[in-house]
Amino acid sequence: MDLVHRTIRMKNYSRATDRAYSVWIRRYILFHGKRHPADMAEPEVARFLSSLAIAGRVSASTQNQALNALLFLYREVLGKGLEDIHGVTRAKVSRRLPVVLTRPEVSCVIQQLEGTPWLMASLLYGSGMRLMECCRLRIKDVDFGTNTITIHDGKGAKDRVTLLPASLKRPLTVHLQKVHRLHQDDLFHDAGWVELPRALDRKYPNAGREWRWQWVFPATRFYFHRPTGQRRRHHLHETVLQRLFRQAVSSAGILKPASCHTLRHSFATHLLESGSDIRTVQEILGHRDVNTTQIYTHVLNRGPGAVLSPFDLLPPAQE
Repeated sequence: MDLVHRTIRMKNYSRATDRAYSVWIRRYILFHGKRHPADMAEPEVARFLSSLAIAGRVSASTQNQALNALLFLYREVLGKGLEDIHGVTRAKVSRRLPVVLTRPEVSCVIQQLEGTPWLMASLLYGSGMRLMECCRLRIKDVDFGTNTITIHDGKGAKDRVTLLPASLKRPLTVHLQKVHRLHQDDLFHDAGWVELPRALDRKYPNAGREWRWQWVFPATRFYFHRPTGQRRRHHLHETVLQRLFRQAVSSAGILKPASCHTLRHSFATHLLESGSDIRTVQEILGHRDVNTTQIYTHVLNRGPGAVLSPFDLLPPAQE
């Protein structure tokens, strides 16, 4: 597993990928009685994947993630490719529509929040960012002059530019003033460091204390980074907003299974409802294929919601 972690870091994969792949590789090894993966091959992989679909009843995307983890293990870590894997029982592919809130529902939920969680939720809906993209925003990524937010290393290691709602400029400015005072206080106490992407900390040794590299939404406490001896501050953990958002949905009396990601779905749907071009929405969302964006057209009011039921055309019942 140490070799797996080192290989993932060498490939510059995200921490989320590291965690997910590690879980599947461990489960694969334990499933076969702790045999070494080098002593196993296609038949063992096929049995493990089939057990996920039959006994585990996982979704097709979960089974594919497990397959990708095992392909990475054999090709990148062990240096031996897998041939065709036969006899795998595939999980059934389900086609689900995204959960979308109406504009009044979005407003009602966001009104249940306050402070930093309110600002983060407002940005999620106002810009279409993913939750982790919002958490990892840095000061330099926000451009008040052009009303844009630059997303670096988004899903698929892609950069893109999205919207900064004009109505959020003032509250975001006030928030950043508070963050700047916090950073100044950290510097006074010999802290103020943040983690830098890739090898920038070696190329620019002092960049980790510069204001432009600080998190827009920093954590409330800093931590001690043992390899460098630096007192760093991480960004706000995503579970903070997830927990408060669930409470806000419940308080608003909304029965839809809405999550933070629902705000991104609602953003895309409402853009299309207002007449925005689907290619533009695709670019803002960072979708590789327009077919991914196309799913939002199925939840527009142009679909079943705009069709009049034949029951409503019946003559009124006699009293």
